[in-house]
Amino acid sequence: MDISNVDSVLNQFSIRNRQSDESENGDDLGRDVFLQLLTTQLQNQNPLEPQENSEFVAQLAQFTQVESLDELSNNFSDFTGSFLSNQALAASSLVGTSVTVPSSSTLLSAGGVVSGRVELPTSSPDVNISIFDDNGSLIDRIPLGEQASGELIFRWDGLFAELNGELLDWQSQNAEIPPGEYEIRVTALIGGESTQLDTGLSANVNSVTVGNNNELTLNLAGIGSFSIDDVIQFNQ
Repeated sequence: MDISNVDSVLNQFSIRNRQSDESENGDDLGRDVFLQLLTTQLQNQNPLEPQENSEFVAQLAQFTQVESLDELSNNFSDFTGSFLSNQALAASSLVGTSVTVPSSSTLLSAGGVVSGRVELPTSSPDVNISIFDDNGSLIDRIPLGEQASGELIFRWDGLFAELNGELLDWQSQNAEIPPGEYEIRVTALIGGESTQLDTGLSANVNSVTVGNNNELTLNLAGIGSFSIDDVIQFNQ
């Protein structure tokens, strides 16, 4: 048997082919085929022109390289699977907790509190939080007055509000705010114009979904599904 023919056969045993064969015939198929080819080569070589040691060593090195790459690929696949499993397990622990995501609406639960945050790009002489019910009707407006540039963090429970950890001198004129979905808009007077700011609002995690592409999706109460990459903050 000509050495080049054996090399041609060996070159066909790529990692992908070996993985497919191994799934059907076991982990040792590649090794068995190599040894069979090597034995056949030694049996059919010309006794007057035996195979050079260097050629024999080269074939062994080629097989060893393929085995090493295959083992590395399998180990990496195991690591990836373990990482995704741990990630899904960690995400499942978020069920029942609160996260902050980019949204202008959220669900106010009975006895609950909605927290939110906006980034004020520049100082403003007049900042307001407007709250609308699920019919689009304005039910409250919380004046924040003049604010410096930077992050504004607010909390609202339907009757009272606080800003950056301090209770505001404000109380809703409504006797009672029922639980439900509400839209919250934060506007600021910037350059003489009223500008609506991008808002991040808190919501409770109802469940976690692992997609076909292993992307983790958080299903949030009242506002739908968000990728875990969209989470701005994990709340206490």
